Amino acid sequence: MSGLSDPVDDLAGRELSADTAGSAAPRRRKPRDRPLVIVITGTGKGKSTSAFGMLLRAWARGYRCGVFQFVKSGKWKVGEAKAAAALGGIDWEKMGDGWSWLSRDLEESADLAREGWRHVKEQIAAGTYEFLVLDEITYPITWGWIDVDDVVATLKARPGFQHIIITGRNAAPELIALADLVSEVTKVKHPMDAGIRAQQGIEW
Repeated sequence: MSGLSDPVDDLAGRELSADTAGSAAPRRRKPRDRPLVIVITGTGKGKSTSAFGMLLRAWARGYRCGVFQFVKSGKWKVGEAKAAAALGGIDWEKMGDGWSWLSRDLEESADLAREGWRHVKEQIAAGTYEFLVLDEITYPITWGWIDVDDVVATLKARPGFQHIIITGRNAAPELIALADLVSEVTKVKHPMDAGIRAQQGIEW
């Protein structure tokens, strides 16, 4: 693709402009296609990165895509969000106020997480998206801010065709039991262990 204005051709022969790719009603459904719940967890770096890689594939195939980040706030200048805005057709919402250990008001952080989950539940019930990334939702679940049983019930009852990607450490056993695919990212080495600070283009 030579530029963002060039059409993107999906496997069904449908041309998608940069403004509509990922938002148009898809026509590429095959009998073998099944909506999946995917959990990417573990202590290593690359969980969200993996989810965003699948996001690009989904966008290229014409899925209606949404990303909901449960920890990062609007102040975080996330590189993938900038790329998604340039591509078009990907809704991206940041629903947190940063990491719990940086929060000035944990009750406000909890309220943001609960309100974020309420919003996501509405989108799932409405079938707004076919591909949803619930980035770092495992953390507010672990902290008790979001009820894991409510999450499981909502995902089980989701209508239509909706892939759900969940990322974050310490995924609850209930999420792992529900999921169709679970990957655990294990840290072997990390530059921060050697005193190398997080860098743009690598961490965000």
